[in-house]
Amino acid sequence: MSSNPLLDTSGLPLFDQIKPEQVSPAMDALLAESEAALEKVTGPDVPADYDALSLLLDVPTERMGRAWGAVGHLNSVADTPELRAAFNENLPRLTEFYTRLGSDERLYAKYKAVNLADQAADAKAKLPPARRRALDNALRGFVLGGAELQGAAKQRFAEIQELQAAKSQAFSEHVMDATDAFSHFASTEELAGVPDDVQAATRAAAEAEGKEGHKLTLHMPCYLPVMQYATNRSLRETMYRAYATRASEFGPAARDNSQLMQEIVALRQEEAQLLGHANFAEVSLVPKMAQSPQQVMDFLRDLGKRARPHAEKDMAELRDFARTECALPDLQAWDIAFVSEKLKEARYAFSDQEVKQYFTEPTVLQGLFGLIEKLFDVVIKPDTAPVWHETVRFFRIERAGNLVGQFYLDPYARPGKRPGAWMDDVRGRWNRPDNHTTQTPVAHLVCNYARGVGDKPALLTHDDVTTLFHEFGHGLHHMLTQVDDIGVAGISGVEWDAVELPSQFMENFCWEWAVVQQLTSHVDTGAHLPRELFDKMVAAKNFQSGMQTARQIEFSLFDMRLHAEPGAQTDVQKLIDEVRQEVAVNIPPAFNRFQHSFSHIFAGGYAAGYYSYKWAEVLSADAYAAFEEAATPQTGVLNPDVGRRYREAILEAGGSRSAMDNFKAFRGREPQIDALLRHQGMA
Repeated sequence: MSSNPLLDTSGLPLFDQIKPEQVSPAMDALLAESEAALEKVTGPDVPADYDALSLLLDVPTERMGRAWGAVGHLNSVADTPELRAAFNENLPRLTEFYTRLGSDERLYAKYKAVNLADQAADAKAKLPPARRRALDNALRGFVLGGAELQGAAKQRFAEIQELQAAKSQAFSEHVMDATDAFSHFASTEELAGVPDDVQAATRAAAEAEGKEGHKLTLHMPCYLPVMQYATNRSLRETMYRAYATRASEFGPAARDNSQLMQEIVALRQEEAQLLGHANFAEVSLVPKMAQSPQQVMDFLRDLGKRARPHAEKDMAELRDFARTECALPDLQAWDIAFVSEKLKEARYAFSDQEVKQYFTEPTVLQGLFGLIEKLFDVVIKPDTAPVWHETVRFFRIERAGNLVGQFYLDPYARPGKRPGAWMDDVRGRWNRPDNHTTQTPVAHLVCNYARGVGDKPALLTHDDVTTLFHEFGHGLHHMLTQVDDIGVAGISGVEWDAVELPSQFMENFCWEWAVVQQLTSHVDTGAHLPRELFDKMVAAKNFQSGMQTARQIEFSLFDMRLHAEPGAQTDVQKLIDEVRQEVAVNIPPAFNRFQHSFSHIFAGGYAAGYYSYKWAEVLSADAYAAFEEAATPQTGVLNPDVGRRYREAILEAGGSRSAMDNFKAFRGREPQIDALLRHQGMA
């Protein structure tokens, strides 16, 4: 048993040694440890004392959480049938334990006693503010975890948690499998217009399977350039239909998410009613900044009204250009990316493909690290750790020679890795009660762009660069924290609708000339991006921003209505059609099944929370405006003084205060929507 790498939680996860057959034995041991700790801590011998509870319970459950986190991570980035089986076998056990832990009346009573003692204590004996916040969050968590439920209601609540976990995992698997299952072998003639580097990669993929021609897949590094550049309209239609109908009734029944969506939302509704709420949207908003589903829908509809004239203008221009310049009088969904790219090239005289030649991965990383080092007074260095794939890299962040945090970077798309980009925590910052040392935070930063072909480095689109900066913003929030209470360190305890602030904030730097110069070196000549090309990019920055905003509002309003209107799940298609009629300027074809792969809300943490992207954008745009206001000819926006204030008020404070208090500590006032509208060209 001692040789099981999942049981070695003294350092970094031993990713290169973890095998599927080790998962169940490790979970047996770790669950038994946590079970024993729960029984001990709720017994009469342990006082209602915060430190005592943390030492006896948080230490073993954090150890188990880290081991299970490593398994879950591998399940997302290195999926195999054996690992998937091991994960799914243990998921119900972990879910059951955490549900029971979060609803244990004896434990809840201990925390309530801690709370009462703190309220009665004199000023000197009171809990420090961060710990007070962690305690408040814990008490709220018990209520949301069903600790106040009794008998059959409590039992049903636990069943619902297990069912939800299993169904969300199945939803996610169906999307990954449907994405991986599709392939289309095309001739070189069919790929007319598609960039050379994409054609080289698709040719290599076909050769690897001993096939002629080019292997096309639904992974973004292949799918998107085909949709943007392929002049062959029927090829674009083939790809679009496959992508837009993933995990739906148009594919194999075993991968159809139709029923799962209904079941997941129905379970959430039942959970809400058990907790005394009218709908799941209300439950979702309890730990968020927004006060009510109505407030969120009002916010979205108000933003939608402001964006609509811009969105309609974008769409009218696109239709007009398609008709006059592309000989497409009937613009279809599979033409939109293609015609948009052509319109952008015509209007601004550049293409994404031209820009991509300058964003070579080594230079982008060097520039990103340099920016972080300058603004936040840290140093980033290569480091070593066991990894799960040869292309994964590991780094450390230091300040004044002291370790602050570490991160894994897994940048490339590949089969068995779920699509999208994300940050996840490996472990959080914590002043450990068992040995009184400070545990430094470690993060996963995951992207899905294309590897370089041959001896060429990976080439990133400007969108890829922005995504990388976005995920690094999350990573910095997690890693630069100075809070020692694990429940409110870094991103822990941060309201979900504010958690996108640091990530969206970082995106702004991708539009600064001084920064972009440091991010670029042409793949063949090594030259920086020319100023003339950058100016065209900036001119095009808000190209179709009205349409993009309308699309985000469509997703957000669909999500909120789905979870706020009982019975909405009975006809998910009808609901999304209604939302589109209200807010969309571009209605997709009837066969489009976007919702069937909307993993954010059905398999991620964004249920009744997708609006967070727009909500936090107000915060992030206003936070970035502080850098714009303080810009000088010497520093530009990279003002280290403002960087220090932002780091201390927002990144270092993490969840130890409310997001609004953090924001006000930085800006000296509440956020305003003006900066967002200005940044998106809609002021």
